[in-house]
Amino acid sequence: MAELAAHYALFVAELITVVGLLLLAAVLLVGISRRGAQLDGLEVQHLNRQLEEHADVLRRAVHGKDRFKKLLKGRAKERKKEKKAAAEGDERSRVFVLDFKGDLRASAAQSLRHEVSAVLAVATERDLVFVRLENSGGTVHDHGFAASQLARIKKQGIPLYVAVDKVAASGGYLMACVADRIIAAPFAIIGSIGVLAQLPNFNRLLESKGIEFEQISAGRYKRTLTMFGKNTEEGREKLKEELAEVHELFKRQITEHRPQVDVEAVATGEHWYGAKALELKLIDEIASSDDWLLAAARDRDIYKVTYKRRRNLSERVLGGVESVLSR
Repeated sequence: MAELAAHYALFVAELITVVGLLLLAAVLLVGISRRGAQLDGLEVQHLNRQLEEHADVLRRAVHGKDRFKKLLKGRAKERKKEKKAAAEGDERSRVFVLDFKGDLRASAAQSLRHEVSAVLAVATERDLVFVRLENSGGTVHDHGFAASQLARIKKQGIPLYVAVDKVAASGGYLMACVADRIIAAPFAIIGSIGVLAQLPNFNRLLESKGIEFEQISAGRYKRTLTMFGKNTEEGREKLKEELAEVHELFKRQITEHRPQVDVEAVATGEHWYGAKALELKLIDEIASSDDWLLAAARDRDIYKVTYKRRRNLSERVLGGVESVLSR
């Protein structure tokens, strides 16, 4: 009887565990679905006000209540002068801040295209677009598309600055080099100007298990290398040729936008930190994006422009997996 009770208790525990896991999975899926249910749309933040508010908390504590009130009165007078100047057509120049955090597929390019379109509808040659870029590269065509969105800004005659606080490598630098000026933090990773293709091949393993792999194609080079079939030397040479062609396109992009760079010296696939990248003329200035924006806020209006794009379930799941893998 005791043994039967023990088995029953174990069964109940297993059942509770399974039901609990199913409920947890259901809750997670509902949460993901709700987060993805946000409507697409553009958000704009006036960063000057945000910077002031953050600093005011400290000013009030340091200077005291009375002195802080005097500071606010002086600021109110300055605001009136600015409004009067704006009414007379003497507006301050503006900085439009765009954030681009890349992944292997440069999926943020879908939001970037809307942000760029919105900015181009408003910005003039007196203004400036400031892109905070964090991108370690990925697929060529996706990052080429993202770079073409930045090129739209330059074609309109609007100055384009790119700031790299952490990394702009491979496809990330393909984007960054489009800018009129590149700013990077001292330990930001810059470069990796090269092209890579790699895949495992399981053909020997399948053969050892007596499994045959069939692949039928029309066109001599429809498939050069395969994961499951037997690869040929001709296929390898063709893939090398294709990689060399993409590498050449990458170098041309740099030559077009940064003629001061010795492309052959840097197109080795290596990466460098900020100081060395400055020496190689891959960047123009050592600074963090925060320092640059703080200085610009003294005499310019700064607006952060963000396009919130609704992602489908597969994009959110793949994005989560990719984030875990990258960590």
